[in-house]
Amino acid sequence: MQYEPTLSREALIDLAVHRYFASVDAKRLDATLDCFNDEALFCVQTDFTRHAGKAAIQRMFVDFFGAWQTIVHRDFTCTVDEKNGRIAASFEAVLTAADGQVTTFNNTNFWRVRDGRFQEVYVYFSGANVLV
Repeated sequence: MQYEPTLSREALIDLAVHRYFASVDAKRLDATLDCFNDEALFCVQTDFTRHAGKAAIQRMFVDFFGAWQTIVHRDFTCTVDEKNGRIAASFEAVLTAADGQVTTFNNTNFWRVRDGRFQEVYVYFSGANVLV
Protein backbone atom coordinates (compact mmCIF):
# COMPACT_ATOMS: atom_id res chain seq x y z
CA MET A 1 0.00 0.00 0.00
CA GLN A 2 1.22 3.48 -0.82
CA TYR A 3 0.67 6.36 1.59
CA GLU A 4 0.28 10.01 0.67
CA PRO A 5 3.71 11.64 1.12
CA THR A 6 3.70 14.48 3.64
CA LEU A 7 7.36 15.00 4.54
CA SER A 8 10.21 16.59 2.63
CA ARG A 9 13.53 14.85 2.12
CA GLU A 10 15.02 16.76 5.05
CA ALA A 11 12.02 15.97 7.26
CA LEU A 12 12.28 12.24 6.48
CA ILE A 13 15.95 12.23 7.46
CA ASP A 14 15.11 14.23 10.59
CA LEU A 15 12.42 11.69 11.56
CA ALA A 16 14.68 8.69 11.08
CA VAL A 17 18.01 9.99 12.36
CA HIS A 18 17.41 12.96 14.65
CA ARG A 19 14.08 11.97 16.21
CA TYR A 20 13.97 8.19 16.12
CA PHE A 21 17.58 7.07 16.51
CA ALA A 22 18.43 9.96 18.85
CA SER A 23 15.51 8.90 21.07
CA VAL A 24 16.53 5.24 20.94
CA ASP A 25 20.12 6.09 21.85
CA ALA A 26 18.93 8.22 24.80
CA LYS A 27 16.49 5.44 25.81
CA ARG A 28 13.59 7.90 25.72
CA LEU A 29 10.70 5.47 25.33
CA ASP A 30 7.89 8.01 24.85
CA ALA A 31 9.85 9.96 22.24
CA THR A 32 10.78 6.73 20.44
CA LEU A 33 7.17 5.55 20.35
CA ASP A 34 6.00 8.96 19.15
CA CYS A 35 7.74 8.18 15.85
CA PHE A 36 5.26 5.33 15.18
CA ASN A 37 1.61 5.21 14.15
CA ASP A 38 -0.59 3.21 16.53
CA GLU A 39 -0.98 0.32 14.10
CA ALA A 40 2.64 0.35 12.89
CA LEU A 41 4.46 -2.81 11.87
CA PHE A 42 8.10 -3.39 12.91
CA CYS A 43 9.81 -6.34 11.20
CA VAL A 44 13.30 -7.75 11.61
CA GLN A 45 13.63 -9.29 8.18
CA THR A 46 16.83 -11.22 8.92
CA ASP A 47 15.13 -13.06 11.81
CA PHE A 48 11.51 -13.31 10.60
CA THR A 49 10.37 -11.33 13.66
CA ARG A 50 7.28 -9.08 13.62
CA HIS A 51 5.98 -6.60 16.18
CA ALA A 52 2.50 -5.41 15.17
CA GLY A 53 1.00 -2.36 16.84
CA LYS A 54 2.39 0.19 19.24
CA ALA A 55 1.95 -2.02 22.35
CA ALA A 56 4.11 -4.77 20.85
CA ILE A 57 6.69 -2.24 19.65
CA GLN A 58 6.75 -0.66 23.13
CA ARG A 59 7.40 -4.04 24.77
CA MET A 60 10.23 -4.68 22.31
CA PHE A 61 11.88 -1.34 23.14
CA VAL A 62 11.44 -1.76 26.90
CA ASP A 63 13.32 -5.07 26.65
CA PHE A 64 15.93 -3.63 24.29
CA PHE A 65 16.61 -0.57 26.48
CA GLY A 66 16.91 -2.78 29.56
CA ALA A 67 19.35 -5.19 27.91
CA TRP A 68 22.08 -2.64 27.11
CA GLN A 69 23.97 -0.08 29.16
CA THR A 70 24.50 2.16 26.14
CA ILE A 71 23.09 2.22 22.62
CA VAL A 72 24.75 4.24 19.84
CA HIS A 73 23.71 4.49 16.18
CA ARG A 74 26.15 6.37 13.94
CA ASP A 75 27.67 6.83 10.50
CA PHE A 76 24.34 7.05 8.67
CA THR A 77 24.00 6.83 4.92
CA CYS A 78 20.42 7.74 3.99
CA THR A 79 18.58 7.16 0.74
CA VAL A 80 15.31 9.08 0.49
CA ASP A 81 12.29 8.62 -1.76
CA GLU A 82 10.54 11.90 -0.97
CA LYS A 83 7.90 11.37 -3.64
CA ASN A 84 6.67 8.18 -1.95
CA GLY A 85 7.44 9.00 1.71
CA ARG A 86 10.11 6.37 2.18
CA ILE A 87 13.60 6.36 3.59
CA ALA A 88 16.38 3.81 4.01
CA ALA A 89 19.47 4.14 6.18
CA SER A 90 22.60 2.07 6.56
CA PHE A 91 24.46 2.65 9.81
CA GLU A 92 26.62 1.22 12.55
CA ALA A 93 25.00 0.22 15.84
CA VAL A 94 27.25 -0.12 18.88
CA LEU A 95 25.69 -1.74 21.95
CA THR A 96 27.49 -1.94 25.27
CA ALA A 97 26.39 -4.39 27.97
CA ALA A 98 26.58 -3.67 31.71
CA ASP A 99 29.77 -5.77 31.92
CA GLY A 100 31.43 -3.60 29.25
CA GLN A 101 31.13 -6.12 26.41
CA VAL A 102 30.57 -4.33 23.09
CA THR A 103 28.48 -5.69 20.22
CA THR A 104 28.68 -3.94 16.86
CA PHE A 105 26.33 -4.28 13.90
CA ASN A 106 26.24 -2.83 10.40
CA ASN A 107 22.51 -2.62 9.76
CA THR A 108 20.06 -1.23 7.28
CA ASN A 109 16.53 0.01 8.01
CA PHE A 110 13.74 0.74 5.54
CA TRP A 111 10.80 2.92 6.61
CA ARG A 112 7.41 3.67 5.08
CA VAL A 113 5.98 6.86 6.51
CA ARG A 114 2.28 7.72 6.87
CA ASP A 115 1.08 11.05 8.30
CA GLY A 116 4.56 11.99 9.49
CA ARG A 117 5.19 8.79 11.48
CA PHE A 118 6.50 5.31 10.76
CA GLN A 119 3.87 2.93 9.44
CA GLU A 120 6.26 0.14 8.52
CA VAL A 121 9.85 -0.53 9.57
CA TYR A 122 12.00 -3.27 8.07
CA VAL A 123 15.33 -4.00 9.79
CA TYR A 124 18.21 -6.01 8.38
CA PHE A 125 20.82 -7.02 11.01
CA SER A 126 24.38 -8.00 10.22
CA GLY A 127 24.30 -10.33 13.23
CA ALA A 128 21.87 -11.82 15.72
CA ASN A 129 18.56 -10.04 16.28
CA VAL A 130 18.56 -8.03 19.53
CA LEU A 131 15.03 -6.66 18.95
CA VAL A 132 12.98 -9.62 20.16
